[in-house]
Amino acid sequence: MKIERLSVKHLGVIACLLVALALAGMWSVHAAGPEPFMEVAGDSDVDAASLRAAIDPLFEDDSMGETRALVVMHDGEIVAERYAPGFGPQTKLLSWSIGKSVTAVLVGLMVADGRLALDSPVPVPAWSQPGDPRGQITLRQLLSMTSGLDHVEDAEPIARADTIRMLFTDGAQDMSRFAEAKPLATRPGARFSYSTGSTLILSDLMTRMLTNSSDPQVRRRAMQMFVDGRLKVPAQLSSLTPEYDAAGTMIGGSFLHMTARDYARFGELLRNRGRGIAGHQIVPEKWIDYMRRPSSRNAAYGAHLWLNKDSEESALMPGRAPASLFGCVGHGGQYILVSPAQRLTVVRLGKSATKEERAALKDGLAKLIGLYPR
Repeated sequence: MKIERLSVKHLGVIACLLVALALAGMWSVHAAGPEPFMEVAGDSDVDAASLRAAIDPLFEDDSMGETRALVVMHDGEIVAERYAPGFGPQTKLLSWSIGKSVTAVLVGLMVADGRLALDSPVPVPAWSQPGDPRGQITLRQLLSMTSGLDHVEDAEPIARADTIRMLFTDGAQDMSRFAEAKPLATRPGARFSYSTGSTLILSDLMTRMLTNSSDPQVRRRAMQMFVDGRLKVPAQLSSLTPEYDAAGTMIGGSFLHMTARDYARFGELLRNRGRGIAGHQIVPEKWIDYMRRPSSRNAAYGAHLWLNKDSEESALMPGRAPASLFGCVGHGGQYILVSPAQRLTVVRLGKSATKEERAALKDGLAKLIGLYPR
């Protein structure tokens, strides 16, 4: 049989099909089980029956999309946990943009080490030519999504979006290089513009702080050792699994994987201002406080973390949950919701493909959170 070489056109069609499958939530690592897993214990603040009544619609009401995993932690203990058929406590689920908050915590560790500084221009070789205005972009601006770089997060048709190009098509071999090559659209610091490219630049920056090598394997190994030694092991996030591109850069803006329980442990790390399960300080308190502080151009966004504030661009539920609530939010309805005032962390992972489904989902999550006294 003669096998013809695929043309560029064929490769483009295949790439777009892969994008469609990915965004439809078809890429999940799970093993089918005979029965769905559900445990609802409740506690002295909210009884099991009330929790069940709030949780069941998240799985059974089709208007909210498909919930695959839900974990509720109160006072540091799991009080409710449920999974859809085929998913369970050991299933690793894709982070999408929840990974941005994980990346920001890793950046904070490097700032604490003195390797990076918030208000210094970031050392990106592509911006180092004299007179290049991108050379003034700071770490703070990358973290607050105010870099000014011309990155189109969403577009129609979807294949034209810079994020899709970077993750799946012509930029996928070296994602940070794709992001760093973008020109300025606005003056750095002038405007909020959500950008997965900014997070890939941060991932590359961290890697270059760890090694001078351009060898992908060396870069990947250096970053993985940092992730393992400074976050994964001390925070007991045993399932934390980052993906890397062909250049050895961690795809920290989209492609991390963890179990629902470990996503909840990460939320607890944030709720406890950087302290781990055993109470020891893993991330400086001041860094978590900084992540939760409203940025200058969007009151609903801190440093790679969403805040429950009124804003034209808000991903949470202002007015329907405590103002102190904050969260890590990923494409299609991935949420780690943390409410310090209620001593509460809620994780929801699944697929809510439309704005209407996500709106209904947020209503359901607000009702669940509202069970707990403030």
